[in-house]
Amino acid sequence: MSGLKSLPVEDILACGTITKADLARFRRVFYEDGIVSSEEAEILFKLSRCNFDGTAWADFFVEAVTDYIVFQAHPQGYVTSENAHWLLDRISHGGFVTSKIELDLAVSVLDKARWAPVSLAKFALDQIKHAVVTGAGPLRGDPSAPAGTITAGEVDLLRRILYAFGGDGHVAITREEADVLFDIDEAVARAAPNPAWTDLFVKAVANVIMAISGYAVPSREQALRQEASLDTPEQKTSVLAFLLSMVRSNLSAVRDAYHDQTSEERALARLEHQRIEIITNESISEADASWLASRLGRDGRLSPSETALVAYLRSESPNIHPMLSEAVERLGDAA
Repeated sequence: MSGLKSLPVEDILACGTITKADLARFRRVFYEDGIVSSEEAEILFKLSRCNFDGTAWADFFVEAVTDYIVFQAHPQGYVTSENAHWLLDRISHGGFVTSKIELDLAVSVLDKARWAPVSLAKFALDQIKHAVVTGAGPLRGDPSAPAGTITAGEVDLLRRILYAFGGDGHVAITREEADVLFDIDEAVARAAPNPAWTDLFVKAVANVIMAISGYAVPSREQALRQEASLDTPEQKTSVLAFLLSMVRSNLSAVRDAYHDQTSEERALARLEHQRIEIITNESISEADASWLASRLGRDGRLSPSETALVAYLRSESPNIHPMLSEAVERLGDAA
């Protein structure tokens, strides 16, 4: 993309508007050599603050900068902690994005990279948490959705981020990711239950529970896939009964994807985590039983989603870590 500097960038920045003709020139020079330098990436970030009618510029910006970070910055195909910090320095404003294009870029980088630092995934998840807790921000597309509620679009975006960080491997939900999911669940606990959210949250926490308990986990696409039966309950059915029925059905659909982990699988899982940490230069905090037991019902009461999960675990009695089993019994008795 060496021809970018030959374009009237300063004139475009001065008028604050990118025209369709400008975008056509950007695309032409980008596809001529397919190379974006660090200097050109900086120019693209400056241009991203300009106005453009439609989404074509945003699509081009995300594509070009993702290509630079993932496929041209070293090591190719991976995102290091240093490169993630470079990106966050440009899209994080006090810890939050100010436009959806900035989050789209972070998610695109996670999606295209084979591995990226978990801090980048947590940053992306935190943006949805902020929208849920405050009911505001560039991600809250439905202005009628109040604070303390989660929309279907936000659930879909959470699932996409979790899929993206998991990559092609069988990596359990990390403590960093699960912490954000628990925070979101606490924020929506007093709202009318959203079946799509309960489906995702319960499957993610179940994934953590099974990993802690010594099971080999499936890919995240298998573990977190959305089921079709997410209709709202009929008036004659209690909300809790509906959620429990849904959780039982949806977890049963993925239960066979977990199996007892062999010693060889444990060794390979440790090596994979070590390889990711070496490549990204950032450690991954694996969840442990004491942490998870303390997070369930942390505010002294179980959320509707936690209640459905605990009821399922009590009724199905899977072989889980003793500390978690004790917590499930204690919380179930108190519910």
